[in-house]
Amino acid sequence: MRCPFCNYHDTKVIDSRTRDGGRTIRRRRECIKCKRRYTTREQIDEIPLLIIKQDSRREEFDRNKLFKSVQVACIKRPISVTTIEQIVTKIEYDLRDQGLEEVESSKVGEMVMDALKELDEVAYVRFASVYRNFQAKQEFIDELNQLK
Repeated sequence: MRCPFCNYHDTKVIDSRTRDGGRTIRRRRECIKCKRRYTTREQIDEIPLLIIKQDSRREEFDRNKLFKSVQVACIKRPISVTTIEQIVTKIEYDLRDQGLEEVESSKVGEMVMDALKELDEVAYVRFASVYRNFQAKQEFIDELNQLK
């Protein structure tokens, strides 16, 4: 690793800490020559994860898109942004840990619904109404009855 200050080719690691369940490593380094310290972060290069849409199109997994859809379901509910971030992170890591290159959007939707069902029933029903595309009042009532 080259020093960003003097461009010397050798540094020593003073401290290392993992983050995000070991997926990111934060290292505190010191240049051997100029003695200045700086921080680096190392992350795993993830293989692109493709989502297979219902019409068979493939899109690259978009963490922000997933976050926004969960956030919309949680509007005016006592659910923090941190909790939503944790849900999205868990879903993303679970998908990547399976080692698949492609995943059907329905699987992602089911994972979100499972997480929301445990967290908040109102947010769950909101997400389900959009995800399952209820066309009739009875479909909505049936979903509510399953929660009982």
